[in-house]
Amino acid sequence: MARGIGKEGGIIGVTAAAVVSLAVAGTLIFSGAGSDSSAADNAQQPKKAPRAAAPVDPSIVHASDRPGRSLNITIDDGPDPVWTPRALDVLKEQNVKAVFCMIGPQAKAHPDLVKRVVAAGHKLCDHTITHNTGMASESESYQSKEILDAQKMIEDAAGGTQVEYYRAPGGAFTPYSRKLAADHGMRPLGWNVDSKDFEGGSVESIDATVRNELPNGPTVLFHDGGGDRSRTVEALERLLPWMKQQGYGFGFPKR
Repeated sequence: MARGIGKEGGIIGVTAAAVVSLAVAGTLIFSGAGSDSSAADNAQQPKKAPRAAAPVDPSIVHASDRPGRSLNITIDDGPDPVWTPRALDVLKEQNVKAVFCMIGPQAKAHPDLVKRVVAAGHKLCDHTITHNTGMASESESYQSKEILDAQKMIEDAAGGTQVEYYRAPGGAFTPYSRKLAADHGMRPLGWNVDSKDFEGGSVESIDATVRNELPNGPTVLFHDGGGDRSRTVEALERLLPWMKQQGYGFGFPKR
């Protein structure tokens, strides 16, 4: 009898030990699962890719989005730490908005200026990486890199604000570059009035050129980069009040 009881006791002991072991193991497994879950919860989640911009019309735009007697002021080749702030000051004083066509590396180097342009209510335009006026004869892969890399640099510098236009350096558009830009939300942007401010003429010659060419259409081209633009700033100080006196308003190119 005692032997039987001992055997039974042994069986019960073994069984109890097994239950305890399973319970401990279960606790460990449960604890481990909880740790893994907590770690997963604390892990940094991957950022979602930015939503692609809606495609726009691939034709080259000149018209203003403002009805009536209206002009589009466009300013190329910046941002420049000296001349862009001065151009912005003149535009603010005259309550005029403009499109700034930026070189990608310049935007990357001066994100504070890009953000200032956006904060003032102006629009952004992609003016490529290297400002190669011979782009029309380059390969499609070259054109793609010039346009899309610049777009990313400008938008990154702007804190995510969309680049709404693309202007080919020297007007060197191709059917491919126009469609590529438009597919990425950037309307190809031309001009009607070339101020010739990049040629180094006097303030008087810039002023006269713009006044004489205004009948050609609404989109006027100036520069805030690529050299000394003091004459451009002075010309803007003269021309913007005069344009208002002639009954012009100011808009943006159509999208």
